[in-house]
Amino acid sequence: MRTFSTSDLSRRSGDIIASALQSPVSISQRGKPRLIMLSVEQYEALTTRSADERLVGATADMPADLAQDIGSAIDGYLLDITPQS
Repeated sequence: MRTFSTSDLSRRSGDIIASALQSPVSISQRGKPRLIMLSVEQYEALTTRSADERLVGATADMPADLAQDIGSAIDGYLLDITPQS
């Protein structure tokens, strides 16, 4: 990602805008990143989720009690669908 300073933003706004239309750019102030500038299309792609998109997570990344609840729910479901002998 290209980085520009707030001073660059004042002097080279046209160049920065042209760059941001290609890919996101970082605007830094006093050497620290402060803003990200990106095109409307890039922003919409980040904020719009289609109905078919799925979110994926690992139980290892969840709080332990939530992972345990999910595990219990799966076990209960499997007991319900498994034929009893």
